Amino acid sequence: MADNFDMIVIGAGPGGYVAAIRGAQLGLKVAIIERENLGGICLNWGCIPTKALLRSAEVLHLMHRAKEFGLKADSIGYDLDAVVKRSRGVAKQLSSGIGHLMKKNKITVVMGEATIPAKGKVSVKSDKGTQELTAKSIVVATGARARTLPGLEADGDLVWTYRHALQPKRMPKKLLVIGSGAIGIEFASFFNTLGADTTVVEVMDRVLPVEDAEISAFAKKQFEKQGMKILEKTTVKKLDKANGKVTAHLEADGKVTTQEFDTVISAVGIVGNTEGLGLEELGVKIDRTHVLVDEYCRTGVDGVYAIGDIAGAPWLAHKASHEGVMVAELIAGQHAHPIKPGTIAGCTYCYPQVASVGMTEARAKEAGFEVKVGRFPFIGNGKAIALGEAEGFVKTVFDAKTGELLGAHMIGAEVTELIQGYVIGRTLETTEEDLMNTVFPHPTLSEMMHESVLDAYGRALHF
Repeated sequence: MADNFDMIVIGAGPGGYVAAIRGAQLGLKVAIIERENLGGICLNWGCIPTKALLRSAEVLHLMHRAKEFGLKADSIGYDLDAVVKRSRGVAKQLSSGIGHLMKKNKITVVMGEATIPAKGKVSVKSDKGTQELTAKSIVVATGARARTLPGLEADGDLVWTYRHALQPKRMPKKLLVIGSGAIGIEFASFFNTLGADTTVVEVMDRVLPVEDAEISAFAKKQFEKQGMKILEKTTVKKLDKANGKVTAHLEADGKVTTQEFDTVISAVGIVGNTEGLGLEELGVKIDRTHVLVDEYCRTGVDGVYAIGDIAGAPWLAHKASHEGVMVAELIAGQHAHPIKPGTIAGCTYCYPQVASVGMTEARAKEAGFEVKVGRFPFIGNGKAIALGEAEGFVKTVFDAKTGELLGAHMIGAEVTELIQGYVIGRTLETTEEDLMNTVFPHPTLSEMMHESVLDAYGRALHF
């Protein structure tokens, strides 16, 4: 006999487990199914452990700069195994915390592989056998995995995915990173800081291609100052592996050249985990490995929802979590607000950090807006200079006619923490007048946000 629930969630990542918690808070009887680890890729193999690695790299970078701060640090070095051990420990601690939250909210956790044989039914296979569950509402939150391109397949030895890079068997000496999106550039930043001779290849015309063009250009200069080699408009045609080395065939401007590396990290995008669930048999539409949904994450099949990475861009944990809350509230009969992509911030934790929300300047112009653009550099900010972090800038884009904040873009120290101010502004439909009349505390990095707004209207005070 099947176990009956109000809502079944498939996948316990930041979308799935948050959906389950919100559903339970609203009085629903909830089950969550996970085939690997509570917390999903983000917590176990993505967002969290990478930030732990990058923090170690950041501390090492600061140790090398000790003299600038009047400090002494001798025999500076690192233990890669210890760095990785700390990262895995952080992930384990948080994964255990998710288990506690499931118990606290009386959510039934079922470990195993799920399929949806029919509407309202979920079958779970595990080492213990097969368990049948039923629910009026099913939320698919199975996430995504690293994309593999022909000729660039990972072997875990010479060619790595993000999973291999999180638990490196060795420290790369000469590293090739394929792809300069958030995942690629964060690993490039980590290993470059630890001393790897790092080359980044990007098929588009600039690094961090989803960011504003000025941010990308500034980032490239900073990466090159740190010793990285950046190859734009370049394609990796194939990788030849022999004698512990990888020969990469690189095509640019119609010419193919070769370079030799001891390690390659492939970061060329993601693929939605849609296989084996029975979605298409149910009538769920899938386009290029992602489930097609409406603004409320409904699949078009009654009672079946899809959230997070499997439901398409932006592929961000915080987007997945808010979709999870929204869907749980819909299922519980609450009034739910759809997610607005233009109010979701993107953050990249390289050095320097990059953060943005809303439209780039180019996209705003393409959309027909007449724009006012403001900029303010870190070098003009007292807190940034005191921190020894004077490289970077803040850029804001406004509708010249209405004063609407169309987009904000930042590069520099701690901008991933600052961007939320503009996210709130976008959500509340703040105008330039509201931002200019807001009193920002001094001395803080946030003052640059104020100055950038002032600059868009010819009123910057400190630059």
